[in-house]
Amino acid sequence: MRYDVTITPLPTMALFDLKGRAEALRDWAGAALPPFPDRPNSACGDGQGILMWLGPEHWILRADLDREQALEATLRPAEAPPDLSIVRVSDTLAFFRITGPEADAILAIACPLDLHPTRFGPDGASFTRAFGVSALVAQYTEGFDLAVARSYAPMLTRALAEAAG
Repeated sequence: MRYDVTITPLPTMALFDLKGRAEALRDWAGAALPPFPDRPNSACGDGQGILMWLGPEHWILRADLDREQALEATLRPAEAPPDLSIVRVSDTLAFFRITGPEADAILAIACPLDLHPTRFGPDGASFTRAFGVSALVAQYTEGFDLAVARSYAPMLTRALAEAAG
């Protein structure tokens, strides 16, 4: 069966793995961070970037790659206080955008997440497994973004193409 989807590899993005209490991160980073999501497994953006709440005191900041150096200078990972961890991870994940009227069907093949809109809303973001490897899934206006460790990108490319038919 062929699904009506488009699968597009995305360019490298600025990514920062943040760990610590939201208040402490907000105090440390100031205006460099978008608003914090109000519930786990969701994302919030402000046009400058997206902040995803992925676990207890675990966040990922995602922004355009051209903002990476400015974010690094503002977030100052090497100077972060002991109760915070800020690590640039831009080169570790490869992202794919899955769009089209049957994007949810492809994600249902790829991963075990319940992606029904009542469970994984338009701002959903979560770690899961996709085709057997650790993956990040984020809802996108017209579909989903799926990210895996960069070394798994060729495997994910093949698996998504096969799933799409």
